[in-house]
Amino acid sequence: MFVVPDTGQIIEVARKLGIHVTAEEAVIYREFLEVQLAARDDFVQSRIEEERPPLLYPAREPGYRPNRAEDPLNAWTWKCRIEGAGEGILAGRTISYKDQVAIAGMPMSIGSFALDGFIPDFDATIVTRVLAAGGTVTGHNIQNGLGGGFGIGGGIGDYGRPLNPHNPDHVTGASSAGSAIAVAVSDVDISFGGDQGGSIRIPAAMTGTIGLKPTFGLVSHFGVGFGTDQSIDHTGPMARTSADVAAALQATAGYDGYDPRQGRDVPESMDVLTGLDHGVQGLRIGVLEEGFHDVSPEVNDLVVAAIEVLAEQGAVVSKISVPAHATAGIAQAALMPEGSRALFETGFYGAFTKTYYPATLLAAVHRLWTEQPDLLAPRTKLGYIEAEFTRRTYHGRVYAKAQNSRPYYVKQFAKAFAEVDVLVMPTCPETAPVYEAPGSYLEALRHDLITSARTAARNTFTYNYTGHPALAVPVGKLSGLPVSMQLVGRFFDDPLLLRVAYAYEHSVDWDAIIAVGS
Repeated sequence: MFVVPDTGQIIEVARKLGIHVTAEEAVIYREFLEVQLAARDDFVQSRIEEERPPLLYPAREPGYRPNRAEDPLNAWTWKCRIEGAGEGILAGRTISYKDQVAIAGMPMSIGSFALDGFIPDFDATIVTRVLAAGGTVTGHNIQNGLGGGFGIGGGIGDYGRPLNPHNPDHVTGASSAGSAIAVAVSDVDISFGGDQGGSIRIPAAMTGTIGLKPTFGLVSHFGVGFGTDQSIDHTGPMARTSADVAAALQATAGYDGYDPRQGRDVPESMDVLTGLDHGVQGLRIGVLEEGFHDVSPEVNDLVVAAIEVLAEQGAVVSKISVPAHATAGIAQAALMPEGSRALFETGFYGAFTKTYYPATLLAAVHRLWTEQPDLLAPRTKLGYIEAEFTRRTYHGRVYAKAQNSRPYYVKQFAKAFAEVDVLVMPTCPETAPVYEAPGSYLEALRHDLITSARTAARNTFTYNYTGHPALAVPVGKLSGLPVSMQLVGRFFDDPLLLRVAYAYEHSVDWDAIIAVGS
């Protein structure tokens, strides 16, 4: 039921919007609002049929939150079991999701206690497609999200710190850490994470798993919670083998009418598995010089050794320079604060598009944003504050320039991909750092806002902005901690990246590389 505002409330709301309303005007405005709000109330409460996305296999058990004994590394927020089709390319495989992916009937927190108990009434497209391909959905993995902060070494968060399975004294990476852990320790075959600046690839690198940030738009983002700007957000699979990542990508890739971010270049589907074992003979691999800047010597050596393995398999290796790799992150950093603010102000899934808007999820996030903003992650709050100051100073020019600069950076990489087929570099410039427990809240705040992600994301940030596919592949260990190389390709060359990973995987002692505890 709506509440008709009094004239004082109307004047106050107008003032916050920068509008001056006199007492006399407020009386007239109130008469109008009473009629209009009554009409809106009638509309919301009406039984007009609303088209809904498909819901496969709706007969589901409620699932449960695992205890510490079952989840010693703190990788899960919820466990369930939803059987998919009896056959398909994912038959026999178990699949989990970062806790920002809607699974009907299962709690979804997006990393915040404030959303604890929220239960979506629809499935994300990547859930629907996994079930249709025969996969078994097994639950949600912990994330650093709206209320999180336990990503790259942070000391602030709602669900505790995910523990690195190779050494719990070290951090696990960015916000898809729970997914990476579940995959690394074989709790699940495949997990879908989210990536805005490296949040699939960094935890994959730090846990010795394979993580794909697909070409922008190739995998539908419908039903997946956003973090900042929709133009940099990706969802993609993580697994222990390239074959599992390839199967997950083939099952979920392709055009989806519910995702307005997809362009006309997105294919209806993608065959990833057919050429997976075709090798790298004659493939041109470019060693990106800028990607090796400020990399630890030990990481450098392991990645170079992996490149030599590919050369031995017939790849043609050369060095290449793309200075834009080092500067694209500046544009993305300018994009994110105002994009984040616009995201929440337009209802979390944006506006202006003829698609399905999940009302229950929109309402839950809106209540958090408007009624309990102090519960948001410090980085989210700081971005919102920064956006206010940049808007006041530049009146939208910062966001416009950040969006309008993207074609320039894409062109720089197009020049590189005229010379080579794949770029290679370390995923992260060093192994997972030691977790340093903060001595105070302010110390944790400083670490979360200033120091935690800068180094780890140096090579990943760029490709969220340009939208190129990027794949993290483990190549060895240093003192028991994984090292990873990143492969980057042309738009929609995701299968080629997985082909390279497959060739490498089957040319080395793969079990030793991905083994936990060795």
